[in-house]
Amino acid sequence: MKRMLLASVALLAATPALAQDNFPPAPPIADPKPFTLPATETYTLPNGLQVTLIPYGIAPKTVVSLRVRAGAVNEGDAVWLSDVTGALMKEGAAGKTAAGLAAAAAGMGGQLNVSAGMQSTTVGTNVLSEYAPEAIQLVSDVAVRPTLPASELARVKANLGRQLSVALSQPGTLADVALGRTIYGADHPYGRQIPSAAQLQAYTIAQVQAFHAGQFGAKRAHLYVAGRFDTVAVKAAIDKAFASWKGGPDPVVLQSPHNPGPRIVLVDRPGAPQTTLRLSFDASRAGTEGDIPQRVTNALLGGAFSSRITRNIREDKGYTYSPDSDVEFTPEQALWTFQADVTTEHTGDSLKEVFKEIRRMQTEPVAPDEAKGIRTYLAGLFAIQNSTSGSVIGTLATRDILGLPGDWTERYVPAVLAVTPEQMRASANSGYPLGKLTLVVVGDLKTVVPQLKAQPELANVPTTTVTVP
Repeated sequence: MKRMLLASVALLAATPALAQDNFPPAPPIADPKPFTLPATETYTLPNGLQVTLIPYGIAPKTVVSLRVRAGAVNEGDAVWLSDVTGALMKEGAAGKTAAGLAAAAAGMGGQLNVSAGMQSTTVGTNVLSEYAPEAIQLVSDVAVRPTLPASELARVKANLGRQLSVALSQPGTLADVALGRTIYGADHPYGRQIPSAAQLQAYTIAQVQAFHAGQFGAKRAHLYVAGRFDTVAVKAAIDKAFASWKGGPDPVVLQSPHNPGPRIVLVDRPGAPQTTLRLSFDASRAGTEGDIPQRVTNALLGGAFSSRITRNIREDKGYTYSPDSDVEFTPEQALWTFQADVTTEHTGDSLKEVFKEIRRMQTEPVAPDEAKGIRTYLAGLFAIQNSTSGSVIGTLATRDILGLPGDWTERYVPAVLAVTPEQMRASANSGYPLGKLTLVVVGDLKTVVPQLKAQPELANVPTTTVTVP
């Protein structure tokens, strides 16, 4: 064995040209292809329910997902009432108990899911294709005819109470709540993110029943069916399950003006070893001219794992483990936010580097190779993110709730690949005006505040200390 190894080494040493010169160069990597959906069908029932059918994939599975525009934006000051309602919907429907609903979904090879979000409540399941009609009926029963049993309300509120307690122990929650109140105001749905424990526990079954009766309706709902399925059977099942559902109210249309910066909001956590940061600016709404350039610019600045901010304060400096930035879109507005948990003693240093990277994006043209790399990454990621029936439904539901055109998914990749370095620099200048920043800082203020004051960008910015919740 030793002689064979020595002989192999000798052969390689004697033939360097073979090892280095005779292999052809690697072929160039082609641009990602546009993402193309199979022929989908969208139609509307007489009661206003929208339906989208998406033949997708080769696995014998079907995803049924109903999105109802009844979420936190509809709660008024009864924060998390939609969460209580969503959790109670799983506890029984159409004569079945919670165990009966779970068994019905399991018998089809799936699991029943109900979740309440800011804009909507989702009821869905992923089943074997042969059970698609039965799954549609199950989803309809839970969304339209829930029992909302009073006997389960105390347990549901106790579970949510534990989630609330855990959330309030996390500095990220404190930062997000402070940011929402600062940007939108404490009386806006986006500024009312958490209830008090007492408020949560005080909700009654009458409030839950009134929320479901008043906020759920066909005109606020969109049913998505994706995967492999018998179209004729699925359409018949949809008519049977949903045709009698009342139309109900139209979706809520919000106004969400942003309170202007610059301002710094502080939340004290004495002795905290890390500082939690939120740096925000107004962003371009989804579908506007500045939307796609801002997505590419964000990815290079802080949104991708290979972003400039990540390479700087994570890889090079070691100030943080997982910095990130993103644009959060809602139907009527958008907000860009950078977020990170940084070591307390390097809070000022971290912000200094973030400001430096923003200014570099605003003043220096992005190198062609770097620009192509981030475009290719973002375009390729879109295909990966839409590789399953469930993820495609998520993309289309987001498209629809944001009011984007039907061909947005097909246009996305070409639009990303067309963004130029000049557009990226223009987007950085319009998107990150440091003179209008909103900065939320959660940490040990006695250690952190002197570091903030030492940053030229923050020296004269109005500062407020708040308590959360």
